[in-house]
Amino acid sequence: MSVPLAAPPAVSADPGPLRQARILAARVGAMCLVELQKLRRDQTELLTRAIQPALWLLIFGETFTRLKAIPTGSTPYLDYLAPGILAQSALFIAIFYGIQIIWERDAGVLAKLLVTPTPRAALVAGKAFAAGVRALVQALMVLILAAILGVRLTVNPLKLLAMAVVLVLGSAFFCCLSIVIAGIVLSRERLMGIGQAITMPLFFGSNALYPVDLMPSWLKVLSHVNPLSYQVDALRGLLIGTPSHLGLDFGVLAAATVVAISVASALLGRLAR
Repeated sequence: MSVPLAAPPAVSADPGPLRQARILAARVGAMCLVELQKLRRDQTELLTRAIQPALWLLIFGETFTRLKAIPTGSTPYLDYLAPGILAQSALFIAIFYGIQIIWERDAGVLAKLLVTPTPRAALVAGKAFAAGVRALVQALMVLILAAILGVRLTVNPLKLLAMAVVLVLGSAFFCCLSIVIAGIVLSRERLMGIGQAITMPLFFGSNALYPVDLMPSWLKVLSHVNPLSYQVDALRGLLIGTPSHLGLDFGVLAAATVVAISVASALLGRLAR
C-alpha cells in the first residue's frame, strides 16, 4: 500500500515586512543613483547655484558683522549667519525640483516609471533624497567659504554627520513640497511662480538671518510652523555650538518629510494623467 506524500509547505505570497523594507530601500537607492548621474553630467549647475549663498556670506554677512545691527550675543554675526545660509542653499535647490517632475511627465518618462513595480513612495523618496545629496555637495562649498572667512565651525565627525542628516531631511521635505505643488498646478510656469512666491517668505520667516526674539509676534507664530526654522536651529547647534533643541528639530524634520513623501506619492498619479 502506498503511503501518501506530505504536501509541501505553503509559501506565503507576502515577502514579509523586512524584505519589503529592503526592496523599498534598494529602489530608493537606485532612484538616487539615477538622479546623481544627471548631476555628474551637469556639474556647472552646482557652481552657479553656489554664487548666491557666497554673496550672502561675503556681502550681507561681512557688512552686518561690522554694523553689529543684529544682536547675537557672544556669537559673531557671520558665525550666526553661516548655518542659515547653508539651509537657504538647500532650500533653493529643492524647492524647484517639481519642475523636473513636470519635464519627465512631458517627455513620457514619468508614465514609464509609474508602470514599473517600483512603489510611488520609492520614486518620490528617491528624488527627495537625491535633492538632499545635491544639497550636501553645495553645502561643502559653503562650509569651505565660511571657514575661509573665519567662521568657527566644528570638526567633530559625529556632529558633521548629524549636520548632513539635517540637510538631507530638510532638502527632502522641500523637494516633496515642490512635487506636491507640481501635482496641484500641473504646469512649469505656475510652479515657477509659486516657488518664487514662497521661497523668500520661507527664508525671511525663519531664524536664518535673525533670532526669533527680534520678530514681531505674528512672524514668531509663522516661524514656529516653518520647517526651515527647525533645520537652521539644528545646524547652528551642530556647527557652531549655540543652544538648540536637537531632539525637537530632528523629530519635526523627520515627521514633516514622511508626511510630505506620502502626500507627494498620492499626487504623482495625477501628474501622469
